[in-house]
Amino acid sequence: MREAAIVSTARTPIGKAFRGAFNQTHGATLTGHAIKHAVSRAGVDADEIEDVIIGCGLPEGATGKNIARLSAIRAGLPVSAAGTTVNRFCSSGLQAIAIAANRVVLDGVPVAAAGGVESISLVQNNLNQLHWNEDWLTEHKPDLWMSMLDTAEVVAERYGVNRENQDEYALTSQQRTATAQAQGYFDEEIVPLTTTKLVTDKETGATHEEQVTLTKDEGNRPDTTAEGLAALHPVMGEDKTVTAGNASQLSDGASACVVVEAREAERRGLEPLGIFRGLAVAGLEPDEMGIGPVLAVPRLLERTGMKMDDIDLWELNEAFAVQVVYCRD
Repeated sequence: MREAAIVSTARTPIGKAFRGAFNQTHGATLTGHAIKHAVSRAGVDADEIEDVIIGCGLPEGATGKNIARLSAIRAGLPVSAAGTTVNRFCSSGLQAIAIAANRVVLDGVPVAAAGGVESISLVQNNLNQLHWNEDWLTEHKPDLWMSMLDTAEVVAERYGVNRENQDEYALTSQQRTATAQAQGYFDEEIVPLTTTKLVTDKETGATHEEQVTLTKDEGNRPDTTAEGLAALHPVMGEDKTVTAGNASQLSDGASACVVVEAREAERRGLEPLGIFRGLAVAGLEPDEMGIGPVLAVPRLLERTGMKMDDIDLWELNEAFAVQVVYCRD
């Protein structure tokens, strides 16, 4: 039986959107950098990469025009490497890896690359909103156009996740990240990237460019305290609970991995970082989209014959503390 082995990974540091190091770095530059180093770390030849699958939540503008194909070429892969861009919003990169794994297992692809990219700085404020809504859907399912922030508040109210529990988890998350950075847990996976940043003077509004090299994620706030979180005002009004402190910030960055058939990896002496075992998805009401794992995880465990306790480490997308707390509890 064929299996898909992930034999290498590489990622850029994650930059703050708009004010961070990657605020004018093209998506192909970010992803090409990650792919290039993932391929190098894998010990495979660039011309062996048959397909590149890249996930992107906003695949337009600087992350448009089939960003997977652009990134493959930017990474120095030959033109024989195809590219496919996948959109499943926050889980786009994960979906890309699943597709790459299935291509290896089912289609006999010998080597594939997969990953994800987002350039909030260059895309989010310039979205093409021409004919944004569809009349029937707007009438019958308007929640499809709700902002993520609105859906987070729905989860908080509907399931009784209070502000204190959200702030408590947010503080824990910041502390975990600070500890991980201080102890170098992320160092091996990150490949520093030198780029040109646009700097804006807060007082005058004047801008200038400067060359920077980002070596670590910019998003952590190691000085976060419970008192500081409690003092923040909710974004949607004083009767709400989501603040800038218990929600994830907007970011720019990219990551990639190389997927090889497991027996072929063994033949080459490549040590797998992991074996892809499966993926499950689940739909739910769009106004509470952040709690999808509550439905998807049991489905995956059932299909793989596993239980919660069989998994040593769980990783959950921390879009908002409220959805993490609900999914966890």
